[in-house]
Formats: sequence, structure tokens, C-alpha cells
Amino acid sequence: MSAASVVVLDYGSGNVHSAVKALERAGAEVELTSDRRRALEADGLLVPGVGAFDAVMTALNRAGGGDIIDARLAGGRPVLGICVGMQVLFSRGVERGTETEGLGEWPGTIVELDAPVLPHMGWNTVETDPGSVLFDGIEDERFYFVHSYAATAWELDVMPPFPSPSLTWATHGTRFLAAVENGPLSATQFHPEKSGEPGIRLLRNWIDSL
Repeated sequence: MSAASVVVLDYGSGNVHSAVKALERAGAEVELTSDRRRALEADGLLVPGVGAFDAVMTALNRAGGGDIIDARLAGGRPVLGICVGMQVLFSRGVERGTETEGLGEWPGTIVELDAPVLPHMGWNTVETDPGSVLFDGIEDERFYFVHSYAATAWELDVMPPFPSPSLTWATHGTRFLAAVENGPLSATQFHPEKSGEPGIRLLRNWIDSL
């Protein structure tokens, strides 16, 4: 059986090579590209993201990333967002008084954490959903976070027959969403590629689900 194919969307975000290496360690056949056809045909698409919300959205829009994500999700094709790649999936982000429109896959606003120390940088535990696929076997592990902003509420009302999303939370001053699994669309606020063996296991769980 051949390895699952995963495209890491190359739209100008930093830190993509560590994500590529982590996916390869997790067992995927990985390609770093902005090519629309390759991104649509792959078994999985990973959307990285570091830096400011508005800068990531500008780069994504320039590369047609939103259209690629929309097209994949319309066909039930899996997408995984990481860090700011998770944040831009929401309706909007507010950073330093600037409001930027997101991709709008989920309703909600990315806001600054109400915490004594920012950024939230380092290892933290998570409160996993019992039905999580991503965290299967690693429910009690710690993961590596680097961020000052996050989604602090889940606003999407999912009605039957659609399955309820799996929501995983963490706390740094404020309780915030550490991961979401919602049909073909999943995301983590932390960096699996920087989270050692638990992060590789999470990526392997995602790859195995493709």
C-alpha cells in the first residue's frame, strides 16, 4: 500500500520545511508546492502559518489559497491548518486594533489572549475531546505553542445528521481552542512539527485518517 500524499501549501509562510520533515517522519509522501492541481489532488493538504494574521491572509489570497481550501472541502478532501493556519480558518482576526477578514470556514473571531505573559510560548497540556482522532493515544501529552492570539469560543452550531465537531482546549490565562476536528477540516493552534514524538504521532493519526 502506497504512502498517503500530502501537499504542504507553499504560499510564502515561514517554517514550512520543518512541517515537511515532520510529515515525512509520520509516513506521508510530501510535496511543498503552490500548484493548484497538485494541492487539489493530494490525499491531504497542510496549511502552515506563522506571523501576523493579516500578513498570512495577504499571502494566502495572493496564492489563491482560500480557493484551494474551499475546493478541497467542497469535495470532502482533508485539510489541516497549523498555528496561524488554524486562525485564518475563522471569520476574522483582530490584532493590535486591526480587524482582518479570514477565510470564514468557521464563524468566530481570533483575539488576543487575556494572560499575564504573552506570547504563550512553550509546552502545555490540552483537554482532549473523547471522540478525537488526532489525539488518539496521546491524550495526556504536552504540545508546543507559540502564539498570542487564538479562538476563545466555538460558534458553529452543527445540526444532525452532521457529526458534532471534536474540540480540544488549552489554557493560558484564557481558555482557548487548541485543536478542532470538523469533518474534513482539522486544525491545531500548537505546532505538531515542534512537539517531538507526540506531534509526530498526531500527524500520523491525521495521515492514517486520509
